[in-house]
Amino acid sequence: MDEIDRKLLALLQQDATLAYVTLGQEVGLSAGATHERVRKLRERGIIRRTTVDVDPAAVGGGVLAFVMVESRSWMGDSAAAFAAIPEVLEAHIIAGQASVLVKVRTASTEALQDVLRRLYAVDGVSGTNATVCLETFFERPVAPSHT
Repeated sequence: MDEIDRKLLALLQQDATLAYVTLGQEVGLSAGATHERVRKLRERGIIRRTTVDVDPAAVGGGVLAFVMVESRSWMGDSAAAFAAIPEVLEAHIIAGQASVLVKVRTASTEALQDVLRRLYAVDGVSGTNATVCLETFFERPVAPSHT
């Protein structure tokens, strides 16, 4: 990956609807050459998908919580169980006192409590420790490294 690819990725992360002609002007390539570069980034799995950034509060996801999930057994085979809970946006196997860290968005703290009940129902889960986020300073997309 070269500097042009990195710049294309940064531009697309800011606005994935930019036309190839506009992207090309920003990086000094023709629209066709830019299209080919983006196609190759997709083929190589560097661009995994194109999405829309939605305001969570505007669509009923105003409560953000990070939940440490404790277990009595290895949770590495439990991805499907966590994915089956729609309010769970991310789930990560972690090292430390907890086994899994999940990011949850709900409309209310009552709805968060319901999610915690469903997390307890996942086979192997023995406890949860939820931290509710009061404000998000920023969220940053992954920046391509220069290595």
